[in-house]
Amino acid sequence: MSGRISRASVLLLNVAHALDHMFLLVFATAVGAIAADFGIARWEDLMPYGVGAFFLFGFGSLLAGRLGDHWGRRPMMLVFFFGMGASMLLVSATQGPWQLAAALTVMGAFSSIYHPVGIPMLVRGASRPGLTIGINGLSGNLGVALAAVTTGFLVKYAGWRAAFIVPAFIAIACGILFARVAAVEEVAPAKRSATQAELPAPLLARIFTVLTIASVTASLLFNFTTNGNGQLLRERFVGIVTDPAMLGILLALVYVAGSLAQIVVGSLIDRVPLKYLYFGIVMFQVPLFALAAYAQGWALYALMVLFMIVVFGAIPFTDAMIVRYVDDRMRSRVSGMRLTVAFGVSSLAVWLLGPVVKAAGFSSLLLAMAGIAAVTLLALTLLPNMRQHSPRVVDVTMEGRPRSTRAAD
Repeated sequence: MSGRISRASVLLLNVAHALDHMFLLVFATAVGAIAADFGIARWEDLMPYGVGAFFLFGFGSLLAGRLGDHWGRRPMMLVFFFGMGASMLLVSATQGPWQLAAALTVMGAFSSIYHPVGIPMLVRGASRPGLTIGINGLSGNLGVALAAVTTGFLVKYAGWRAAFIVPAFIAIACGILFARVAAVEEVAPAKRSATQAELPAPLLARIFTVLTIASVTASLLFNFTTNGNGQLLRERFVGIVTDPAMLGILLALVYVAGSLAQIVVGSLIDRVPLKYLYFGIVMFQVPLFALAAYAQGWALYALMVLFMIVVFGAIPFTDAMIVRYVDDRMRSRVSGMRLTVAFGVSSLAVWLLGPVVKAAGFSSLLLAMAGIAAVTLLALTLLPNMRQHSPRVVDVTMEGRPRSTRAAD
């Protein structure tokens, strides 16, 4: 069996990725309005209360991945849709910072389900996994754009609570649709037959090490940018654009431009060696962040478009590596382990964002991000030069030379 899923299920899995990232960023986009409502003078002082969501977004992935492989990915996705909707309604009802922190943490626990469960479910049996991951990445980052534009409008015209209530009902509606169109899994992934040859243990450990380092640095950059770009624009567009709805549109355009890069990258992943393609994209991050540290106004905006293109463009690689080198029976667990480390560490970005900007400003933050990108480049030099011989079987030596060809299905 190819394991392919229906087009309706594919559509809803991509929508789920958009909702996942959108929900995580509604707070960061509306934080100024929430702080004012709670009587907090500076948004930077409220920002650390969102760290619990991003902490569980990472550490919850370990359990979510295990349940996805052993219990089933379809039931876990139903938990995702309904849990996200309920938790967003809970956030909308909070009356103070600590209630907000608790509700956001609950939402983070449900948000941890998607990446280790939804993506392996989506790519199983895909004929062009790179392109599939690219389209899925586009969907996720369009969710980032939606968070910027919809939250800006809802905060302006209906208040910050509506920015959580409206997406909540969308998630619940998607859960009802997914329950109707997604086929019931007869066998849990962990109990299925193998579809790929196993890699040698030393090579698998080396790949996982590079994968983890790259995931941590990529997640740090993703969280710093997506949680900080809104306030960065507000600070450096003073006297140019001040309307929150217009700033939301400008920010959404940044994310749309960056998201489109994932389609190109996903298509190239199916044809170009991962190591060289990944290295080439990350290489541009260092100078772009460094230049943005000193830019103002429209020059800053142009650089923001460019650095988000290469930040988003780097996202598909870690999932592509898992699809290429890990059998479907354990992809959710491997993804969960990788995400636990990456997102768990990168949750510090949310906690540090407000205090760092308050103490040192955005210039120092952007220079630090250039340094983080440089660490990614160093890690990628350790990645073996690999080549995929079959869409279903991979076997290489430590030196990266082909050792076997195609295995019979």
